[in-house]
Amino acid sequence: MARYAHLAGWGMCVPDHILTNDDLSRIVDTSDEWIRTRTGIRERHIVNEKTETTSSLAVKAARAALEVADLSPRQVDMIIVATVTPDYPFPATACLVQDALGAAHASAFDLNAGCSGFVYGLNVGSSLITGGQADYVLVIGAETLSRITDWNDRDTCVLFGDGAGAVVLAASQISGGVRATVLGADGSGGDLLMLPAGGSRHPASQQTVSDGLHFIHMKGREVFRFATRVMPQATREVAERAGWTLDEVSLIIPHQANDRIIQSSAKRLKLPPERVFTNLERYGNTSAASIPIALCEAVEQGRIEPDDRVILVSFGAGLTWAAAAVEWSMPLPVKPVPWWRVLFSHLRYRWAWLRSFARRALRKLAVILLGPAEGNGWLARLRTHRDR
Repeated sequence: MARYAHLAGWGMCVPDHILTNDDLSRIVDTSDEWIRTRTGIRERHIVNEKTETTSSLAVKAARAALEVADLSPRQVDMIIVATVTPDYPFPATACLVQDALGAAHASAFDLNAGCSGFVYGLNVGSSLITGGQADYVLVIGAETLSRITDWNDRDTCVLFGDGAGAVVLAASQISGGVRATVLGADGSGGDLLMLPAGGSRHPASQQTVSDGLHFIHMKGREVFRFATRVMPQATREVAERAGWTLDEVSLIIPHQANDRIIQSSAKRLKLPPERVFTNLERYGNTSAASIPIALCEAVEQGRIEPDDRVILVSFGAGLTWAAAAVEWSMPLPVKPVPWWRVLFSHLRYRWAWLRSFARRALRKLAVILLGPAEGNGWLARLRTHRDR
């Protein structure tokens, strides 16, 4: 019997701190008018350097999505975190999220496809579900781009913000959900949008730091031309794969990178503004978090109704592009979560923290008792002394 991957839950998290265009004008040579006319951005959210990370934003977005889906973390089979700003090169940020949620039965990995990462993740998650290898997949897009932004470069620092968005994909025998996806890449354009240092080609050194190679480097004009070409192309292709015409599509949710890119794509597709969702002015470009954040807000604003046909479309570093056709099947509006469930969730996540703490403590105890290698721990030494 056929299986379908439905979007059963959704949630988002953005930092409290807001950096406006006027704030930026006091840092670099720019102005609110200059930024708005070229990008459409008015403000962006920025993480607290001491208390917030990519994983902490991802965990909060994931918890919100699980609440909407009325799902326990222990029921999740797979966690995918799309990000270009992981907490560490390894372990995967998804593993940190898995631990924080207490999703004891979930496998986890990170996915890096630039700003297209979330839609790539939808492709992977929905394929696992339709192929019968998972019943519930948590797909998260989370970024802290402020950590890799050069705040002295006005061409890039005005563009980026931080945030996270998440969805729960759930298996169902009812037709709907993710109906088709399109993925693409052109690595010949990899140098157009990149983080030059920190990998095996340019390991971190005094020189790479002094040369500013740990910040985002972008060739804006080339990226603009690429985006305005592939966004309409991917939208048409995924609609065709789903068996839809563009007239049957209720809403397009594009990657929120630049208002001129969005307008150009809509014009090429001959779509009126009311059928293209944007929230760019309040968040800036949040890379892989962009589309899930916009999806959450579109739901909250009543822009998506049951049985609506929605297309998510993105482009990003790589160069990559991706689109997903989603037939919305969840009832709206979502009922408020009762107080007792909020309390239960709080206790569940406190238990997840205690479980993680206990497992770490047991590992340390094992090293003390058994030693890092067989035969050199405290117990081994005790046996040796006794045998003498």
